[in-house]
Amino acid sequence: MADVSHRGDIAAHPDVSEMRDRYARVLGGRDVALVDGPVFLTGLFCAISPWVVHFTASQPVLATHNLIMGIAIGLLGLGFTVAPARMYSLSWAMCAMGVWMIVSPWIVGTSPDMGVILTNVIIGGLTFLLGLVCTGAAAKEGRNTTPNTT
Repeated sequence: MADVSHRGDIAAHPDVSEMRDRYARVLGGRDVALVDGPVFLTGLFCAISPWVVHFTASQPVLATHNLIMGIAIGLLGLGFTVAPARMYSLSWAMCAMGVWMIVSPWIVGTSPDMGVILTNVIIGGLTFLLGLVCTGAAAKEGRNTTPNTT
């Protein structure tokens, strides 16, 4: 049986530089992994907010709007988790969705009350801020990516 209990110095390994580069690439590629969950939760709350704040009867069009927007924000959050390299380029869309959520009670709704306005402003503000964080991380990742010359 082979003796594998001894551990030698890895510095002499022929692929040490490649292993270090790969390790740094795997660990350093996702700066905003902790943002994916809050984005999903913001979308989830946006989708259920008409029933939580109880404006499904007084604002049926806005309730449908919040459901659709919540699903879209939640899907972006899932996309950031599943395919971050592709989805972080859509981070700017979250900023636009956040601004739209802030103004939507007056555009989509009809004479919204304070609970509806406050809910949509908070959801819109969170969506906008999370979109800015994701956009900044995508821009930082784009600057750090250098073409492989070997």
